[in-house]
Amino acid sequence: MYPNFGHAGRRSRVAAGLAATTAAALGFLSACGQSPHSAAAGAITPGPGQRQVAGMPGASPMPDMSMSTPTSSPKTRAADAPVTGDTVAIKNFAFSPSTLKVTAGTTVTWTNQDTDAHTVTSAGSGGPLHSPALATHATYSYRFTEPGTYAYLCTIHPFMTATVEVTR
Repeated sequence: MYPNFGHAGRRSRVAAGLAATTAAALGFLSACGQSPHSAAAGAITPGPGQRQVAGMPGASPMPDMSMSTPTSSPKTRAADAPVTGDTVAIKNFAFSPSTLKVTAGTTVTWTNQDTDAHTVTSAGSGGPLHSPALATHATYSYRFTEPGTYAYLCTIHPFMTATVEVTR
């Protein structure tokens, strides 16, 4: 069907035909998305043999697969709890542990396990940590001699932050 724009009467009939076809298609699509058992207009309900999956209307899990949700927020994970020791891993764009507790005189070593370069740099001015950009598997060490809380970050990726807490 090709609209003929030379004749006003034929153009009107073509436009009316296109409008009617579009309305019929929309009505058909709308009817397919509704069930006589749905509580709300437009709601999708599972068909026979299907289960409703949370967050995904109309989706069902794959056989032999289960879906789980985290049971705690990232802030309450054990990895965020202060850890004692003398090593910090740099991986997945984070320092792990995010809080390390050491005693004065301890030498802490950071190892970059990412493929991107990172630094270990004191937050704020005047801090003692100033590593160069560490390539993959490169290390940086610093001996903490004074008690205090030492906040640091990666200057390449400033969202990467962590702390070393030094006690007597």
